[in-house]
Parts: sequence; structure tokens; C-alpha cells
Amino acid sequence: MPKNLNTPGHSRLTKLTKQHKIALAGVATLGAAALAFSAVPGDAGTTTSDAAPTAKIAYSSEPIKGVKASVTDQLAGASLKTEAIQAKADAKAKAAKAKADAAAKKKAAAEAAAKKKAEAARKAKKAASRSTERVRIQPVAEKTYANNLNGWINQALDIMRAKGIPGSYNGLYKNIMRESSGNPSAINGWDINAVNGTPSIGLLQVIQPTFNAYHVSGTSTNIYDPVANITAAANYAANRYGSIDNVNSAY
Repeated sequence: MPKNLNTPGHSRLTKLTKQHKIALAGVATLGAAALAFSAVPGDAGTTTSDAAPTAKIAYSSEPIKGVKASVTDQLAGASLKTEAIQAKADAKAKAAKAKADAAAKKKAAAEAAAKKKAEAARKAKKAASRSTERVRIQPVAEKTYANNLNGWINQALDIMRAKGIPGSYNGLYKNIMRESSGNPSAINGWDINAVNGTPSIGLLQVIQPTFNAYHVSGTSTNIYDPVANITAAANYAANRYGSIDNVNSAY
């Protein structure tokens, strides 16, 4: 015959079983509460001393690593950006310096060229000055003429050119040879001039009044002087006939 479930032994088992269930439920509740208390910050509510010991919570390092990596990446990016800006600034400064150096070099070269040119001009001017000084200091050799008919005519021609009196060597020579045969002391004592007391004298047979009127400055005032006689006669002929070259007879 089956045992009566209401027997004392069965009743204790039943009671124990219910107590166990209650205990288990309480333990579960206390565990949940402990977890809840452990999650609350330290300054939250006051906990009871009867609370069950809190379970140890294991924190993972993965999220921390991720945050650290993100910050590092940001810092690295900022550093690279700063380096790029600095590199650009350095390149710009280097280019500016190179340009300034080139300009300075060009300016220095231009100044050196100008200085060299000025120095060359100064030396040339100094050399020219020395040359001029030498010419001024050195006496010009006086031209000499032979003391004969050829020398007298050539000297007279140089004076005539300086005074603007026309005439040629041939024009002078042919008239001298006709009038005096080249004798500077020749005197005509028989023509009308001689009759009037003013005989024709010298290489070109000039009378004293004509000689005095057409005397060329810088020559002798002596009518017998060959050069003075020739130049005075040539001056008179130029005034009356245009040139001694136009005289072909007594004049």
C-alpha cells in the first residue's frame, strides 16, 4: 500500500524542498543585488554591511587600446601636417634665399663690372693726360728751310697758307725767275719806278710803298729779305689779280 504523502517524513521533505527553493531564490536575488551595487559609483547610495561580497569584475584592455590608438593616430596626423607645413615654409625660405643670393651675386657682378669700367676709363684718362702733358712739355721742333731759292719759296708758301694768301710753288718760281733771276738783291734802276725814285727791289721786284702796304706780319720788315719780299708781292698779287699764279708779266 502506498505511503501516505501526509506522513511526517514526507512532510519534512516537502518543507525542506520549499526552503531550499527559497534559499536559492534569495541567493540569486542577493547575487543580482551585489552585481547592481558593484556597478554603482562609489559616491552613490550607502551599502549595507550585510550585502554579499561583490564579485570581481574583469576589465578588458581592448577598448583602452583602441582609444589610445585613436589618440596616437590623431597626434601622428597633426605631427605630419605640422611637418608638411614646416617643410613648405622651409622650401619657400630656401627659394627666397636662393633668389636673394642670385640677385646679390648679379648686383655684385654689375658693381664689379662698373668698377672695372670706371677704373679702365680712369686709367685711359690718366694716360691721355700724360700723353697731352708730354706733348705740351716737349717743344715742337721748328721747321727749317734751306737758305736758297727753293728754301725761300717753301718758307714763303707755309706763311701764305697760314695767312690765307693763295699761290703755288710754280706761280712764285716763274715770276721770280722773270723778275730777278732768283737774286734777292736785284734792283731795277731804269723803269718808271726808278725814275720816280722808288726802284723795284728783290726777288719779285717790289717797290717800297707796295712792300709797306702789303707786308705780311711775322716776316722781316726789310724789303731785301727773300721771304718777306715774296710774301708781300704774293699778297699784293692776290689782292689785285686773285693770285700770283695769274701774273705772267710785269705787275
